[in-house]
Amino acid sequence: MIRELFLQEHKKLWKKKSVRISFLLCVLYIVVFGSFLTYQWFTFGSSGGVYSGFGNNFDGYENIMKMKEYAKQWEGKLTEETLQEMVRDYQSLLHEAQAAHSAGDIEREKQYAVQAQRTDHSMIHGWISMLYTELEDSSQTYPSLLERYVNPAKLTGFYERRQQKVEEFLDIFGHTEEEKEYLLRMNDKVEEPFEYHWLEGWRMYLTEMLNDFGMVMAIFIVIALSTVFAGEWHNGTGMLMLTTKNGWREVAYAKVLSGIVFTLELFFTVAAGAIAGQLIYLGTEGWDMPIQYIKLSAVAPMNMLQAEIYEYAYFLLGAVGLALLVMFFSAVVRNNFIALISGLAIVYLPMALAGYMPMWVQRVFDLIPLVGSPSDIFRTNVFHLFGQIIWSPYLLVTVPVLLGGAFVPFTIRRWARGMRR
Repeated sequence: MIRELFLQEHKKLWKKKSVRISFLLCVLYIVVFGSFLTYQWFTFGSSGGVYSGFGNNFDGYENIMKMKEYAKQWEGKLTEETLQEMVRDYQSLLHEAQAAHSAGDIEREKQYAVQAQRTDHSMIHGWISMLYTELEDSSQTYPSLLERYVNPAKLTGFYERRQQKVEEFLDIFGHTEEEKEYLLRMNDKVEEPFEYHWLEGWRMYLTEMLNDFGMVMAIFIVIALSTVFAGEWHNGTGMLMLTTKNGWREVAYAKVLSGIVFTLELFFTVAAGAIAGQLIYLGTEGWDMPIQYIKLSAVAPMNMLQAEIYEYAYFLLGAVGLALLVMFFSAVVRNNFIALISGLAIVYLPMALAGYMPMWVQRVFDLIPLVGSPSDIFRTNVFHLFGQIIWSPYLLVTVPVLLGGAFVPFTIRRWARGMRR
């Protein structure tokens, strides 16, 4: 009977225009705009010069292939000699572009400027500005852009400096000695020297593209599921259900299960589209690079593929947790609009208030479904639970779905009380 009720409720859910439109818009936004057009145009399309920000060409695939081809000359173990050569080559390209500009050779200037753009210069900038601050020259036109003028021969002790910075950051962020020991033990498992491949694709995918998944999915999950219970009262069908042969409890469980399955359908559809875009444009090269390339102060001994798996798990479990909370509000308030506002408030109110709250409150907010960020794997946040230190990503991927699951009995009970009136 439960199976028949589930199929009936799931079919009813999909008949709603708001559900179909939400599903379509979410897929379009993430797969088309957030994936295909980002690769082909917005981010990876070639531009006309070093300083051009918009108006990229619609040639992302070709441009990515050229970026990867350029990076192949540096593939292998990242040593300080490799870093020096990368900086030296980047500076040479900028020098050639400047010389062409002085000579009035616009085509030659554009050629070298585009080549400079295809380097991993943004990554190099992050490494140098973090590890070699003493080399900054205030007399330069752009002092913070060290990679443009620094003497490459002075870029020594890369891994030793990274270790020092990790320890400094743990002190700066106020970690206790016990916490520092816990995090440094994690850091000790990071393998050095790092393996290098083209980085920009992985950086964009893990820190920007996937990071937007949660905020986008949250909107459409709330719109689609806020009427699961409240819609029965809005449409005047609540009392009619009392005359059916099925009990309120079975119907309620079927509705909850239908909402969960819809969330899974939405997640796996957008995830499949995003992964397809990743494989087409970025390929699989560099999956075993450490995440420390993205943030040198990260202590987690994870590679890019492990980080991606974690981020998808975070979104999947967070989405299910949010769906369960939204259906709880739908059962409680009996009003479609209030249920919608309540569902949106679950996610966006903590985000709006976080900047005005103490740090411990912000970390508690992060445990609410899709409020935190999967990029915590690059940070050193910890929780204390039953006397144990726990790295925050472990809780961020488990607590949201457990929190949502804890509200299921209350959802069923509240629906029951409403039906008995």
